[in-house]
Amino acid sequence: MIESQPRRRFLQGLAAAGALAALPLPLRKLSAAAPRVLRPQPAEAQLVGPAYPKTAVWAYDGLVPGPTLRLRQGERLAVRLDNGLPQETTLHWHGLRLPNAMDGVPGVTQEAVAPGQGFDYAFAAPDAGTFWYHSHAASAEQGARGLAGPLIVEEAEPAALAPLQIDREEVWLLADWRLDEQAQLVEPMTTMMDLSHAGRIGNTVTLNGFIPEAWPVRAGERVRLRLINAANARFFALRFEAHEPWVVAVDGQPCTPFRARVGGVGLPPAGRVDLLVDLPGRPGSRFTVTDDAYAGSAYKLLEIAYAEESPLRPAPPPDPAGLPANPLPEPDLDAARTLEIALEGGAMGGLAEARLHGRTMGLRDLARQGKVWALNGVVAGDHQHPLLAALKLGESVRLVMENRTAFPHPMHLHGHHFKLLARDGVPETRGIWHDTVTVRADSRVEVAFVADNPGDWAFHCHIPEHMMAGMTSLFRVE
Repeated sequence: MIESQPRRRFLQGLAAAGALAALPLPLRKLSAAAPRVLRPQPAEAQLVGPAYPKTAVWAYDGLVPGPTLRLRQGERLAVRLDNGLPQETTLHWHGLRLPNAMDGVPGVTQEAVAPGQGFDYAFAAPDAGTFWYHSHAASAEQGARGLAGPLIVEEAEPAALAPLQIDREEVWLLADWRLDEQAQLVEPMTTMMDLSHAGRIGNTVTLNGFIPEAWPVRAGERVRLRLINAANARFFALRFEAHEPWVVAVDGQPCTPFRARVGGVGLPPAGRVDLLVDLPGRPGSRFTVTDDAYAGSAYKLLEIAYAEESPLRPAPPPDPAGLPANPLPEPDLDAARTLEIALEGGAMGGLAEARLHGRTMGLRDLARQGKVWALNGVVAGDHQHPLLAALKLGESVRLVMENRTAFPHPMHLHGHHFKLLARDGVPETRGIWHDTVTVRADSRVEVAFVADNPGDWAFHCHIPEHMMAGMTSLFRVE
């Protein structure tokens, strides 16, 4: 991933800086009960430790990540976006099933908010779970500069969690940054290489805004760990040495609990996973959490550092029964309408031609306009989302996505969640719902959902470089 010797030395230096950093701090929790202002603006962040200069970033309220917004299921969130950036922006509330006008997609649900202007978002949260917010305008640049924050919707009835015996919870927001030897963001923010290949993958990973050394824990604890992947294009695969966390929710939606064993805990861009981590280690012991999502590029994210104090309990709690279910409508698979979606284009993808603005063009001409990806042979133009399908309100829909490209794509549907049915013909039986599902290269994924939320809803690859280069569209529900 890092090719030059100076870059390798820089990363070694970053690892040393992380060893000097303080233990991970909890994300700042701000009540969402009362209306508040959220201001994206230029800022500086100490991403890589005191041995390096602060990094010039864009941040919500000057914080990386942005402030954690918390509310209870069914409560109303009211936020005013006050744009302090030098370019247009919006707020997208990723994964929330909300009214269409609040979705934050410029040119689809609202006009982009100009510098110095504002926009009021207000909606109730129907689902409990782990969500996040980010810009949906110039998202390749604004995401890479740091505009992301957690949004946590707590269960409506806290007593429902008592049988799970959770002692505490933490939020881990993972991000990556493409930095130079002075710890500054590498310009330009997008290149044709990023657009046509895997997207902008950085050379420095942070957790909650800096490089951590260790995760302090106590023997015998059970911790609810909310993982959020806020990176533009990096996939994560976390392996917890000598620990087997329970996966209890994916993309904010509870699932039948299962152990994260083979393959670790996978997180595509924009993905979230809720874990229950039982901590049976001896007091004073340490174990490694490794990210090995990319062959030959594994690295230590942090160490699980057990305190010297005596265990909280002598043995792990009983296996979890699962989190309370959210009120998602179950699709009628027998009556479902089936839509085939071909993911096409990119480097080594073999796409010869596609349609842009109603005109068939060859790949070379498309590339001159920065367009190299297509859905069903149609390329999205700037600030334009082609209509993929018009759906009837309440209709059950089966999507069969076939990836004909050389790269994986985390496909995101706004305003809905879809149930994972199968991968390459192998049925999924764990009851997993997604709002962002990875379709690996040369593979097929089947999902289903009920089109129960009226409006125009974006459907796109959540690698923003792929989205801006053509892989975006919309469903119309009416």
